[in-house]
Amino acid sequence: METIKINDLNNQKLSESEIIKRILSGEKELYEILLRRNNQKLFRVIRSYIKDGSEIEDIMQNTYLKAFEKLYQFKHSSSYGTWLIRIGINEVLARLKEKEKVVNLYQRPSEVKQNSILEIPDKNQLNPEKRIIRNEAKQFLENAIDSLSLKYRTVYMLREIEEMSINEISECLDVSKSNVKVRLHRAKNMLKERLYELTANKEDVFGFGFSRCDNITDSVMRIVLK
Repeated sequence: METIKINDLNNQKLSESEIIKRILSGEKELYEILLRRNNQKLFRVIRSYIKDGSEIEDIMQNTYLKAFEKLYQFKHSSSYGTWLIRIGINEVLARLKEKEKVVNLYQRPSEVKQNSILEIPDKNQLNPEKRIIRNEAKQFLENAIDSLSLKYRTVYMLREIEEMSINEISECLDVSKSNVKVRLHRAKNMLKERLYELTANKEDVFGFGFSRCDNITDSVMRIVLK
């Protein structure tokens, strides 16, 4: 019997409905396709609530296992991704409740950890200097997003980073579409203010220090001292 190659099947862009029907009929190995298609989105959603990387992965695993167990309950009226996210959010809230860390969504969390980084793949071959600048800019933006209160941070992540539709976000979070739009608008405004605060020190803008300063200095001095 020929071994099924998941990458080949994934490249065929099988529809979610077809994949799920085949999984339920016994082809459990096809579940890998659904995982790979939704890993990034699920990670970012859970990352909106929890910062610890190992805990995020644990919740993701529990979410996928629970989704697999309940796959027969999936209604094809919505996307699998939306259904999965709702399960993931419920898992996060249950975990937070267990740890007595549930916060009022209308309050700003006091304990914000800044030690996690979103996994954004580096698709371009960057030189070391550009890679450092990119990583610093990424961390800069992540810190600003982390400063948003939970209800705004989650909507911003789903809409601006995952590019989910307003309807999908409304369904995932179980809030009205108008509420989603209001939260998104406020999140953008608060993010702009936060970024402005973080860049208040104009002395460092277009700085020419560190290795760049050393390189030009060394180059000139080698010529001068000939």
